[in-house]
Amino acid sequence: MTDGAAFPDLDLRQVIDEASGQELDGHARAINPQFVRLLRTIGFDRRWVRAEGAHIVDAEGRRYLDMLGGFGMFNVGRNNRAVRRALVEALELETPGSVQLGVGPLPALLAGELLKRAPASIGRVLFTNSGTESVEAAIKLARAATRRPRVISAEHGFHGLTLGALSANGNPEFTDRFGPLMEGFARVPFNDLDALEEELRREDVSLVLLEPIQGKGVYLPEPEYLEGVQALCRRYGTLFGVDEVQTGLGRTGRMFALEHWGLQPDLVMVAKSLSGGYVPSGACLARAEVFDRVFDSMENALSHGSTFAPNDLAMVAGLATLHELDRARLVERSAALGELLLARTRPLIEGDGLVRDVRGLGLMWAIEFGEPGRARARWRLLEKAQPGIFAQLVAVPLFAEHGILIQVAGHRLNVLKALPPLVLTEDDVHDFARALEAAVKQARLLTKGMMGFALRAAREGARGTSDRVRTRSARA
Repeated sequence: MTDGAAFPDLDLRQVIDEASGQELDGHARAINPQFVRLLRTIGFDRRWVRAEGAHIVDAEGRRYLDMLGGFGMFNVGRNNRAVRRALVEALELETPGSVQLGVGPLPALLAGELLKRAPASIGRVLFTNSGTESVEAAIKLARAATRRPRVISAEHGFHGLTLGALSANGNPEFTDRFGPLMEGFARVPFNDLDALEEELRREDVSLVLLEPIQGKGVYLPEPEYLEGVQALCRRYGTLFGVDEVQTGLGRTGRMFALEHWGLQPDLVMVAKSLSGGYVPSGACLARAEVFDRVFDSMENALSHGSTFAPNDLAMVAGLATLHELDRARLVERSAALGELLLARTRPLIEGDGLVRDVRGLGLMWAIEFGEPGRARARWRLLEKAQPGIFAQLVAVPLFAEHGILIQVAGHRLNVLKALPPLVLTEDDVHDFARALEAAVKQARLLTKGMMGFALRAAREGARGTSDRVRTRSARA
């Protein structure tokens, strides 16, 4: 046995300092070389050293406005000090968490706080570790409670990347390479009640699963659509599940986006920002009758769960995050700043068609580009090389020249999307709007340099695809 004295305590700062400057090469070597290649191709290969609130700082000391927000994790701001204090205190308390055959106070406390904020239809909380796990739980609960096999979701909806959630995913770029997916899943167009009713008439659908606002593209529901979905579900005995993983916890100017339409769903999924971005955490909120049909006996008391859900650190982070949302009035802040953001950016819509739309709700925002009246030939050349590449001609200078982190809203979409921390300030909104105006004005020119960058980026992406095709052909 090796003498323990030969192993000093881990000095985390020293370990990080020793790896400084090698982050990208280390990631490429041991984790995901193609992601590093992507970052280098578009010039996002910065070395990040610290972050706070709505800003991150690189190794050169440059400060960036974070309009990406970790894909919506940091509603209460990056490295929120109140959440961090709560986590440190929890570690120092040395609570006997995850006893497994036993319960502690923290899960019930967080569940109670979530139920206070949830719609009246919700009465139980099942904790998970992520958004995709929350969706998986909803699918299982719905099938068991209704004894029906099918699940209906919307085209272009995103519900996660594990197999059950992936089977409900409406984006071929995520699903096509991983078939066969699970049986019993079908998709209908978003905003199409007739197509949905055609599926529900069969009376074999356990769950209709929808994002209230589709994250891939920030597509909002048409008036009366979500209310109509709920009514159809009630008529045909189908459960209605609302995926609030991205839209929940203040993102749209309400605690849950479903409040904008007065919905009372059977299942609600939350995650992402539930822990303030510190630890993996999620939850599937359920109507009590639905939950109790599944967990209906002592024998079935453990019908669904996870080793790490609930764990005390996730529960503490959730309690502290909800406290911060209330204390700092971040939900109201999201509503007010969202209105300001739209007011400052909608004037970019002009007659030549380049800016097709600016849309959003709260601090979930997007700008969509279309073929301009001028420079049509160059636009079409770019679209032929890679659909959606124009949006990078706005995102890249926003990052490199204006210090703003933002990215496209989905595969082959000429849409930029923002999910900034809700601690954003009015000055941040004005800075972003000015920078966006300048970047769009510059990109509108489609200069030779821009065309060269875009075509090189498109070729790099195509090269990776061609390599995969050649590899598969060789194996065949």
